[in-house]
Amino acid sequence: MSQPLPPLPDTFDADLGLDLHMHSTASDGALSPQALTDICHAKGVTRFSLTDHDTVAGVAEAQHHAESLGMRCLAGSELSTLWRGIGIHVVALLPEGASGALIPGLEAQAQARVARAQEIARRLEKIGLEDALARAREQAGSERPLGRPDFAKALVAAGLVPDMPTAFKKYLGAGKPGDVKTHWPYLSEVVEWIRDSQGIAVLAHPLRYRLTHRKRSQLLDSFREAGGEAAELISGHQNADVGRDLARQLEARDLMGSQGSDFHYPGGPLAPGVMSAPPRCSVTPVWRHPRLARFAA
Repeated sequence: MSQPLPPLPDTFDADLGLDLHMHSTASDGALSPQALTDICHAKGVTRFSLTDHDTVAGVAEAQHHAESLGMRCLAGSELSTLWRGIGIHVVALLPEGASGALIPGLEAQAQARVARAQEIARRLEKIGLEDALARAREQAGSERPLGRPDFAKALVAAGLVPDMPTAFKKYLGAGKPGDVKTHWPYLSEVVEWIRDSQGIAVLAHPLRYRLTHRKRSQLLDSFREAGGEAAELISGHQNADVGRDLARQLEARDLMGSQGSDFHYPGGPLAPGVMSAPPRCSVTPVWRHPRLARFAA
């Protein structure tokens, strides 16, 4: 019989065995939910959340396998939104699973991803990638919604470009033929979906949007006003000085802090549970939220 997990502390720590932002083959990750859980177990991660893009399709598999290993997996999803025309991601931590308005919301997100993939395929066929949709699907290796990396791999496999960076530089990056904009729902609407599902809305990697301090403050204000309750204080590897600045912004707004690796694939710079050390601060960890009491106990 596995040993019971120790309760999570009231403060951030560099080695908690906790990762609240990771991806599997249910979206754009390289590992199945079960294989991802195995890696978490090997890395000493005992509690985690599977937060695939705009879906909870892999959660049941991860939870079942985590339970067999004496671990805890919290249902989650990373949802795409728009704020002032900027693409912003929100992590939904879902202690009760997906329900209410979140279910049709996720269905609409999936349909938007399908339509986007079809348009990307149409455009890439014009530049010489025959059967673009089928080729991208082959690269994906599953029926999940396709993303630009799948098309980039298809371009490489077809010999149209030498590598993935070139695929993005020539065809899939900003302003290129395969750069298809999706009209995601507004930030406030997605936060409402999460709240309707008894979930906790967490602003994903706020330091990655290349916003000025002032603009990031405005984003955090809008997020809090919409009902958001936390932001990722630590996301993978980040600059310590900017991390301290973010901590002060969260403290000023009484927003909780979360942490996650944003892991997608083995062999890269990130691994489950591996992230920058947290800044010394008084930000309340999101796992102290009352609705996460069972997860943290």
